[in-house]
This record gives sequence, structure tokens and C-alpha cells, in this order.
Amino acid sequence: MPLFKTIRVNDFTKVCIWKIEESLEELHTNISLNQRSLDRLEAMKSEIHQKGFLSIRHLLAHEGYSDADLHYDEFGKPHLKDGNFISITHSGHYTGIIISQKAPVGIDIEKQREKILRIAHKFTPLEEYRTIANTDALIRKLTIVWGGKESLYKIYGKKKLLFLHHIYIEDFAFADEKTTGEIRFEGEFDNYDIHFLEFDDYTCVYAFQ
Repeated sequence: MPLFKTIRVNDFTKVCIWKIEESLEELHTNISLNQRSLDRLEAMKSEIHQKGFLSIRHLLAHEGYSDADLHYDEFGKPHLKDGNFISITHSGHYTGIIISQKAPVGIDIEKQREKILRIAHKFTPLEEYRTIANTDALIRKLTIVWGGKESLYKIYGKKKLLFLHHIYIEDFAFADEKTTGEIRFEGEFDNYDIHFLEFDDYTCVYAFQ
């Protein structure tokens, strides 16, 4: 069982990360899916997406939940039947969930890629990072910023937010492994703690209040 990492964020919040190493057949083992989930799985053309879908169900099982305990609202935001808050992510060979008993949470895993340099202007003011001369460091930094904004977007859970104009990430040092973020939308300002970690050229970012 490749449970890659478990992080106890606080007394009410937990992060679990899975490294996908199994075959599809192995991931089907001991997992029961309802008809809607079976339909979603069969509609996926990519095997890695199918594996991600199934590995998330293993993460749920690890935390005492079944596929039937998870449902999605009209905006595609996941919810748990017992009222606890959840966020889900999948990138490449890693999946992750964050669950909280107290407040909405968000999580994002991203592969560190040079592509982010080309799209950075769409989600963050690039002048904030002009002092970073090393390209690899800039890729790492931008990936954390993207992950933080994606995590806050998932917390908000609706489709109106713009990464560039409504979601802000406070600058940080890599060694801090944390920063803060803010959603500024329609006259409201909501602040969040953001933590991050890096492994195998991936970045995981999670946010909570």
C-alpha cells in the first residue's frame, strides 16, 4: 500500500498523499464503487487518470470513508456525507486528499514543469519574482504560487474567481515551507494559512483557515 505521506496539520485537519505504483487491477482490489463512479471511471480514456481516481478511493478508505460517502456539488466541489470538509488532487503519479472537521480546506499537487514560465503572467504579477535568477528556482516558486491559488480556488468552490485578480499569495522563502493567502472578492477578504512541500519534482500545497 503506497501511502506516500501523512501530515497531521492540526488536531482537526489531515493530509494524505498516495504514490501510484500499482496496476489498475491492484487498485480495484477492496474498493467498491457506486454506479456514478463506475460510469466516470469507464469514461476516462487515460489509464493514469483511472489510477488516480482509484487511488483517491484508497485514500478515502484509509481515512474510514467509502466511495458512497463522497459526492460533488453543482460546481464540482467534493463533499463528505458526515459534514467534514475535503479537497482532492491528482497529478501524474501522485494523488492527495486533505480532510478537516472544522473548516473548508484545499489541496493541489503539481509536477514542476518549465511550461509554468509561459503561463505565469496569467495567474501572478511576474515582476514580484524578477530577483530570482535561477530558472529552476523560479519554476519551483511559481509552482508553489499556482498550487496556493488553486488550493484557495478549491476552498471557494465556485467558478467566478480569477487567479490573477482575486487570489493573492504572500511572498515566502523556500525554507519556510509555508506562507499565507487571501481571497479578495466582492468586498470580502478571507485569509488562509498555506503550507507546501516538494518531492520527486512535484509540489504539494494545501490551504486551511
